[in-house]
Amino acid sequence: MMPVMSTYEALMVMLAFGTFIITLLALIIKMNNNK
Repeated sequence: MMPVMSTYEALMVMLAFGTFIITLLALIIKMNNNK
């Protein structure tokens, strides 16, 4: 694995990844509610 340059970079990556996951979950829930 690549070494993390800084805590700030790690937080930014986690924030972006978390936002992506939340958006994905929201879409799945919305699709399930349409049934």
